[in-house]
Amino acid sequence: MALAIVKPIEAPKEKPEEFISPPNIITTPCDPWPRPYYLEDGLRKVRPYHFTYNTYCKQRWRGRELLDIFATEFRDRPQEYYKDAIECGKVVLNGKKVSSVRQIVNNGDIISHTLHRHEPPVTARSVGVVHEDNDMIVINKPAGVPVHPAGRYNYNSIVEIMRAERGHGWNPLPCNRLDRLTSGVMFIGKHPKAAEKLTDQIMARTVKKEYMARVIGEFPEGDLICDQPVMQISPKLGLNRARASGKDARTIFKRMAYYPPKEMTNGVDPEANDARSEQEKMRDSKMAWKSKRGHSIVRCLPLTGRTHQIRVHLQFLGHPISNDPIYSNQRVFGPSLAVGDACSDEDESIIAKLSKMGKSEVAEATEYHNDMMEEYNKKKAEKLTGEKCEVCDTPLYSDPGPHELGIYLHARRYACQDGKWDYETPLPEWALPPPGTDGPTVTTEETDPMALVDDNGQPMLNGDSNSVNSQIKHQKPLWTMPG
Repeated sequence: MALAIVKPIEAPKEKPEEFISPPNIITTPCDPWPRPYYLEDGLRKVRPYHFTYNTYCKQRWRGRELLDIFATEFRDRPQEYYKDAIECGKVVLNGKKVSSVRQIVNNGDIISHTLHRHEPPVTARSVGVVHEDNDMIVINKPAGVPVHPAGRYNYNSIVEIMRAERGHGWNPLPCNRLDRLTSGVMFIGKHPKAAEKLTDQIMARTVKKEYMARVIGEFPEGDLICDQPVMQISPKLGLNRARASGKDARTIFKRMAYYPPKEMTNGVDPEANDARSEQEKMRDSKMAWKSKRGHSIVRCLPLTGRTHQIRVHLQFLGHPISNDPIYSNQRVFGPSLAVGDACSDEDESIIAKLSKMGKSEVAEATEYHNDMMEEYNKKKAEKLTGEKCEVCDTPLYSDPGPHELGIYLHARRYACQDGKWDYETPLPEWALPPPGTDGPTVTTEETDPMALVDDNGQPMLNGDSNSVNSQIKHQKPLWTMPG
């Protein structure tokens, strides 16, 4: 029997992994320091400067044309500008000029956009400090200032304003998020470990949050919980709606005060002193919200953290924040302001109307119709002026009016559920009693919504979480998705 010599089979050699360099990006020519701030008319302004945005392809952009992304995702400039910017190389993909505005954007691509940047003004009010230690700064954020650089805002943001005050090398680390128009308690980590620790607590919902809101009309007394799901309708416009197919959302509301109109408190018959013309009376009769006289101060306890959750829930309940340019805007939502609307099919129409606000039209909330508002504030509002920048031909905006720098929504208090820390601010000026009127100037235990939540973040009353349905007015959805 012959033996055959078999050579051992050698495993194929693996090729070494090749290093794939990241896409090329464009860098901004300069990073001005000190920051180009100046104060004027109660506003913090930024002198225009050149800047390059570098953005990785988002998931929803994959497979889409470059111009289509700019036209649908960004409302700062008209589509014609973005078309020209792509064609002349102001907008590039992975550091290179594209051959067509229809260039497809793929996962991993980086879009760079270099422009002469014009930032909107923000309030000149300083960032208040509630508490500071070696790990954390608790601030009282002014209304109208975004937390992070985003969209039209860069140096006019909390992060950059604090960096300008404390030094170029200082890196503030926000741990919670507040909408640009909202004021109140925010946590700024001084180092990553401290920021991560508090962020984890907030994400785990072991932190109780209380907000103050000023809403139109007489808000119901007692305790009210709204659990309407919230859905994002337009990321571009920041529009959210109450929708049965949205994400779970729950907010507890507790009225702190109601202030009727002045003529009602003086015992004067409003009809007797009604100086409106017949045309004005006919106009007002078509505005359902006009029947909601006066305003209420409401304490709000969000048990979930959906975008615009409190604002959407208050609108759904028929008592929107009175100066909210989105959810209290009758030009957008009509005379009823979408009370109880969880299933209408008018979203496209609402988006079209809202997109005009701040462009060709002034964003008018119900507060702007208040007869006590000065004519100055009615006319002074941010919108396109028709003028253009001499350097870059960018359409220029007018300065915002004082009434546009924020809304009546304030994050008053954040507290750890286990009682280790508790930070709060005084009531904002708009939550105090009107001049010559009696009312609460501080919060009390009787109107504290945090007392209605147990250690697990579940609604309760009198220590019995099972009593919520019998003791809290529970706002049931008006419509439920079939099946």
